[in-house]
This record gives sequence, structure tokens and C-alpha cells, in this order.
Amino acid sequence: MASPLDSAQFVRLLDKRLRDVAENKYKDLKSMIPVLFNMLPTDSAWEEFYSVGSTPDIPEFNGKLSYLGIAPGFYTRIEHKEYAAGIQSERKLIDDKKYNVLDNRASGLMEAAHRTKEKIGVRAFSNAFSTAYDYMESEEGIALCGSHTTKAGTVTSSGFSNAGSTALSKTAIAATRLLMRKFRNDISERIDIGDDLAIVVPDNLADTVYEIVGTPMGYDTAAMDKNMDAGRYEVIPYLRLDDYDTNNWYMVWKSQMKKDLVWMDRIQPELKNTIDFETYMIKHAVYFRCSYGFIDWRWIYGHNVS
Repeated sequence: MASPLDSAQFVRLLDKRLRDVAENKYKDLKSMIPVLFNMLPTDSAWEEFYSVGSTPDIPEFNGKLSYLGIAPGFYTRIEHKEYAAGIQSERKLIDDKKYNVLDNRASGLMEAAHRTKEKIGVRAFSNAFSTAYDYMESEEGIALCGSHTTKAGTVTSSGFSNAGSTALSKTAIAATRLLMRKFRNDISERIDIGDDLAIVVPDNLADTVYEIVGTPMGYDTAAMDKNMDAGRYEVIPYLRLDDYDTNNWYMVWKSQMKKDLVWMDRIQPELKNTIDFETYMIKHAVYFRCSYGFIDWRWIYGHNVS
């Protein structure tokens, strides 16, 4: 536990001779949670999700009706976690300091809370190849990007994997798009993947993607051949991904992502301020509860590049 902010720590703030005292000089990275997640309201300790399988093909009629079966889908439970922290300051320090700093400790806590949430949110992508879920219980038990299964008993050798290991390139982007277009539903039938595709990359790869999707002619040869990838994808640089890996990248089906990648704020960050009766310590605290998870995988194809 950190010690209280006191005059001994910040003795320089009691001296009027300092030329300047800086505080909170830099802005945090922009929020990505509203860009990527389906932000669901919640009033429960946890939320549960379930699906029902698709209807199989209709067989030829041979004089007697055939009855079809429908397989159940997978169950997912997402449980919110609590986060809280405080700052306490010596009353004497606040009274005696000569500079306009340490006055917005409560707003600093709020800023830290939102930054913490953003660091939680990026794990949906940085942790996409792992089953070490942060908030989820998944009946399927497969990583977001992995080789998936079904309860329908159909063949899953094609259209059920959404994980690769190919480094980012124009060829890799084109191949990944085709792989996504071959995704299958729970009974191994092809599904219609929309054209609203985006490429989510760490900042380290952003210029490469912008060049690929922004070069209409002559990307590959001097013959000025048409670049079929030009303008086909939105580029979403996700700067916090660089803190985990600078080579991994993801193709996402945006409209489906905004349905199946969910974020829940059970309790928005709340501030509390008080003065301790015994010690006159000035105390500020923040508390919030949140969670994230995915309820299907067919909106993303991830590349875990070694």
C-alpha cells in the first residue's frame, strides 16, 4: 500500500522559488472500447449467453415426412469484476503547498479508472489466442482465435479455424479475407460474411496496411496493375496492442464484431471524497465494475506471428 502524500515527500512544493511545477502533462491514448465493442447494459452480477443451432437441409420427400434435428449451441457466462483504489493526502501538505498541483486528485483517479478499462479492453485482442479468459466461462473452451467445434456432429475440418500465423502483407490480407468468407455455421454450412471488413493492427504495422489499402494502382509491379485491396478495408490502428506484440494482426467483420464482442459496465467509475476524523487525512477513492467477452468467433481471423 502506498504511503499518504505528505510534506516530507513533496517538500519542494512548499518552496516558492521553483520556476515551474508540471502535473499531468500528457494525454492518455484515445478510447477504443466504443469503437470495437458492443456495449451492453447490465444490472446483474453476471450475464449469460446461449445459442440455438441452424436447421439442416430439407431432404427429398419419399411419401413420409422426415423430421429434422437442431443442435444446441454453446453457453457463455461473463461475470463482472471489481476495481478500486484511493489516494490519501496530508492536510498540512494541501494547506501549505505553493503551486497549483495535487488539486485534482479525484479527477486523476477518474482518468486512471478509464485508462485501466482501456487496458482491460485490449486483452480481447492481445489474449485472443489463449483460453485464459479474464471474465468468461465458455462451454466450448476454445480461444477466440483457434480451431472451433460444434455440437451438431458435422465435419469441422473446413471453415471452423480462425487462427493463423502469417506475417502481414498484401498476399496475407487477401488470403485471410478468403478464409473468412469460408467460415461455416454450426451445421457446417457456408455463411454470408459481409463486406464491412477492417484490419486491426498495432501501431507498428499501421503504415504497412495504409499503404496496401491506399495504393490503387501499381502496388505489386511497375506495370500499374490494379490493386484489388485498395479501399476494401478500414484500417484500425490499436496502439495498446504494441505493448503486447508488434507483429500480430486481425481481420474483423465490423458489423458482426459489434454484436458478438461485448463490453459491460456494471458500475461506471464512481468517486468518493472524505476527510478522516481522527487524522485529518484527505481521502479520494474510485470504484467500478466491468467485464468483456465474446459470444461467437465468426467475426474475426487473427494471426499470431512468431
